[in-house]
Formats: sequence, structure tokens, C-alpha cells
Amino acid sequence: MSEQKVYVEYSYPINDDGTFPNSHLPVLLYKGILDLPALFPAAHIENLFKANHWSNSWKSGIFTYHHYHSITHEVLGFYKGHGSLMLGGENGTKVSVEKGDVLIIPAGVAHKNLGEENDIHCVGAYPEGKSYDMNYGKTGERPRADMNIKEVPLPERDPILGLKGGTNKYWIEAENKK
Repeated sequence: MSEQKVYVEYSYPINDDGTFPNSHLPVLLYKGILDLPALFPAAHIENLFKANHWSNSWKSGIFTYHHYHSITHEVLGFYKGHGSLMLGGENGTKVSVEKGDVLIIPAGVAHKNLGEENDIHCVGAYPEGKSYDMNYGKTGERPRADMNIKEVPLPERDPILGLKGGTNKYWIEAENKK
């Protein structure tokens, strides 16, 4: 009988700050959920995401400037290092992430690395392999970005938990409260 890995799940609501649209959907952080192999941990994460229909993946550090995506949600699976991220803009929420964590970011939520770009390495992916855009909170991005965000559908599956929990719990609850 295999033992279920226990992890801590956090849900962060990030509201519009006037510069960044952010989202009524909460950012989800799964602490220590990834049981990574010693060899090829990034490939392991890519395969896990892909099995749950999140693809168009990349491997890298995280940018040290605020940015967001208006046409898709994003997941980050951390396979090396540790660091702090700022979510939601200059006065947003600071979160600590490390190897083994997963962060799910709704469309519109600004995020940036507070350390050096390569302090932490992750695999990023998007539901159903969607393309992504880059927005920086500059004048003129809105209201087009706001319109784009309203058109982004909820993913059918959570990138880690599939049909059981995560986005299928917190995001559907947030949609129903809207």
C-alpha cells in the first residue's frame, strides 16, 4: 500500500492594484508536493504537468521584474533552489518557494523573483498548451488585458491534482462567488 504524500496547500487572493489586474481566482501554492527524482527532475515535472493537460512548457529561472499573462493561467514547478516571489505588484503578497513546490498563477496576476533570476529553477506550463503573452503593468495594456483575462476559461484539470482538488476546488468556488 503506497502512502499519500502530505503537503501544505495555500490559497492567496490577489486583488487589482490599479496597475496589475490580478484576479478574483486565488494563487495556489503547494508546498513540498513534488517527489522529485535525483536524475532529470525537470523532465519529471514536465511529464506530470503534461499528464494533467498543462503543456507548452519551458525550464528556467524567474524574471526579476513584474509581469503577467492575460491570455492564460500558468503553473511553476520548482526543481532546484529556493527564493522569494512577489505576487500582485509592488504592494502584493510575498511567498517563499523551494525545490518540490508548485505555484499556480491565474491569468492577470503579476509575479516577479525578488532574488536573482537563477536562484530558483522551475518548469512553467499552461493549460491545454496555450500560448502566453507578456504584460508589464505599462500604460496602455489595460483595458485590452482585462478583456483577455475575462475570456480565459478555467482549466479542466489541476496541473498536479488532476480532477481532485486544487483549481477544481478553489477556482470553481471563486467563480461561483463572483
